[in-house]
Formats: sequence, C-alpha cells, structure tokens
Amino acid sequence: MSKRFNLLLLSAAMLTTANAQQVNDSNTPLHLMKPEYKVGYGIPAESEVKQTMDRVLRYIDSETPAVLVDSKTGREVTNFKEIGEHSRLKPGGFRLTSYEWGVTYSAALAAYDVTGDAAYRDYVVKRQKLLADIAPAFRRIHEQGGKIDVNVRRVVDPHALDDAGAVCCSMIKSLLADPSQPLRPLIDNYADYIMHKEYRLADGTFARLRPQKNTVWLDDMFMAIPAVAYMGKLTGDSRYYDEAAKMILLFRDKMFVKEKGLFRHGWVEEMQSHPAFHWARANGWAILTMCEVLDVLPQNHALRPQILQLLRDHVAGLSALQHYDGFWHQLLDRQDTYLETSATAIYAYCFAHAVNQGWVDAKAYGPVALLAWKAVESKVNGKGQVEGVCVGTGMAFDAAFYAYRPVHPMAAHGYGPALWAGAEIIRLLRQQHPKMNDSAVHFYDNEVPTDQPIFNYDGVIRY
Repeated sequence: MSKRFNLLLLSAAMLTTANAQQVNDSNTPLHLMKPEYKVGYGIPAESEVKQTMDRVLRYIDSETPAVLVDSKTGREVTNFKEIGEHSRLKPGGFRLTSYEWGVTYSAALAAYDVTGDAAYRDYVVKRQKLLADIAPAFRRIHEQGGKIDVNVRRVVDPHALDDAGAVCCSMIKSLLADPSQPLRPLIDNYADYIMHKEYRLADGTFARLRPQKNTVWLDDMFMAIPAVAYMGKLTGDSRYYDEAAKMILLFRDKMFVKEKGLFRHGWVEEMQSHPAFHWARANGWAILTMCEVLDVLPQNHALRPQILQLLRDHVAGLSALQHYDGFWHQLLDRQDTYLETSATAIYAYCFAHAVNQGWVDAKAYGPVALLAWKAVESKVNGKGQVEGVCVGTGMAFDAAFYAYRPVHPMAAHGYGPALWAGAEIIRLLRQQHPKMNDSAVHFYDNEVPTDQPIFNYDGVIRY
C-alpha cells in the first residue's frame, strides 16, 4: 500500500513538471502573470488610505500632549494666571511649535477637509488654541528678562524662519476656516518677523549666515513664502501676494537647474561656482511652496504664469527620477543613495494636488502620485510611525554628507507629509478616473465602467 502511494506521488510530480514545461507563449497568456511588486502597485481603496492616515493620527496624538506642566513638580498647569518660569509644554515625542509640526497642522486640516473626520480638525484646534492661550503670559515673562520654555519662545519671539513660517501658515488656514479662533495675535507676530526681521540678501532673498555668509537655503522657500502668500488671502493686501511671487522667482534664479528640472540645496553669494546637490526633501519644500502659493495667488497675478511653468518644469524633472518602487532617492540624481520617505510623501501630495488642480496632465502624473503613495504606505508601521525618514539636515557641498544622513522613525519630518499625501490621494481617487488596464495604472477622462482590458480608446471606451 505504501509503495503504491509513493508511485502515485511520483506520477503526480512528473505530471506537474510536464505541465509546467508545457507552459509557453502559445498556450498561456503570460502577460497576465502577476508581478511580485516589492511595495505594492495599483489603485488603492479610499478606505485603505484613510486607515493608514488614522494610524498616523493616533500615533502623533499620543506623542504630542497638549498640556502645560510645572517642570519642578510635574503638576499640570490649568490656571494660566499661574504661568511662571518653570512652566513648560509637557514633553512628548515631537514639538508642538516646530516647523515640522506646522506642516503637520496644515496636513491634518487638509485631511479634515477631505474626509470630514473631525478628529483631524480637533487635533489641530486643541494644540493651536493652547499656544494662543498661554502666549500672553509667556511673552510678559520673556519681555521682563525671564527664562521661558524654548518651545514657547519660538512662538512669542521667533529667531528664524524655521520658528515662524510653517506654523504661521497653518494658523492662517485655521483662522480662515473658523474666524472665532484666538490666533490672530500669533499670526501677526510671525508675519512681522518674516516680513521685517529675517535676514535677506541685498536683492531681498531670504538668507542665512550659516554655514557661510549670505547662504540661500532651498528649505527657506517653504519656511516663509507660503505664510506670506496666505497673509495676502487673510488680509486682502496684494503686497503679500507680490512679495511671495517675487520671492519664488528669486529662489528660482539662484537655485533651479533647468537642464535637470531640479533645485540645488544651497547657494552662497560669494562663491564663483555653485555646486548642485539635489537633496530630495529640500526639493520637496520647493514644490510644496509652489503648490501652496498657487492655491491662493490670484488667477490674474502677473507672475502666476512663471510660477506655474516652474512647477511644471519641476514636476517633469522629479517624475523622471522616481524609483520603480515609488520612492525618490536621498540625492535625487544619485541612485546609489537611499530611498527616502518624507520627500516621497511630499511629492505624492504635490503631484496629486497638481493633477487635481489641473496644473499638470493627469495621464502623465496621476500614476506617479499613486505609485508614490504605495511607497509611503509601505513605510507606515503598525504603530503609525513613519519609517525611512531622513533626520534634520544642514547644508553641505559634498555627496557623503547627504548620503550618510541617518533615518529614524522619530524624525518629525515624515508625519505631516504622510497625512497630507493621504488626504490628496483620496481627493485624487474621487476627482479623477484611474483604472487598471492591461496590468497598468491609467488615468482616463471619464469613468471606466468595466474591469475588462481596454484595447481601443478613442474618446469612447471600447472593450
């Protein structure tokens, strides 16, 4: 009996092998074989995108307590008349007043607008209201020479664009959505710093005195310009629009390498040569700035066509360098550098947003956005942490500096972009018409009412 069973197994194995050998191009539709994608491919369900976003929100909510405490006793301070030099924001995994969290506030507001889930709006309102409520007492202590929590000092006395622009812009968005919020004094304080106190070159470009005298950082496009543009929307004063538009073109003239369609990270006024290191996240800040400004810049503004063309040139340059797993490299044009998540998330948002706004072609760039989202989604772990994010980065003129920057899940730069990307991908799925056809993602002008392969598309779907 056992011998017969073994013979049967052997015969079955031989038959299976023979059948496998018979598979060929004539008898099998090999083009229908399923690829083994590393991070996934295709058109996500809206519910799947929202689930990923919700994990991120739950995680950052637990890591960013909106609480004031006494640093000596650990006691929560609920009566803000008792604020003193030992009062501080309760430490969490991330800082409520950093520029990374300004990005996160804007992203969460966008998530609320798209999903209608009040948890995203409430996350922002709770933290921004706390900052507004405690700012007057901390300002008095600071003006009297007292020492205050550095995270609140960034609010009442900004020292850099990193302190001001991103948080200011998010607060303007909050105030525009709900004029009853007590944010205007903070907004005006931030805007005054950006417009009148930040260091500039003689031509007006925002600049720093590090690492060299009169250094222009690409990052500073985002750290200032969107807030200036949104002040135009808040106040109706066209001078803010003019300043924001002019500043983008000042950065373009120094930083954009047209033949590559990419921005360099740094530019030093006194240097004769201007090496171009195309750091991914800084290019993210640049394209995000253009999206933010184009959202509010009047349609008839004289400089709008130039900014829109710059956006399109940048989109073309970036899309050509997307890795087949959906990410972009730490140094965009160096495939020997690692794949980085925060920049990929920013690009996922910006490409999807540009498509949704009609600024770029959905057929060309919609698939790029969806592939980028698949990459980002693969880096959101079960806790809601965003992995593969480059830590805070200065500026340099050699490849090693960028290539060896560490990555860490507590790098704050990945959380806002992941939420923002998810929100805009949901909008993309609702507004556009992506469809799998012949195993590939395609975007169509109209809804495709079939899952069958489309072999003839002349404006009418035929299958």
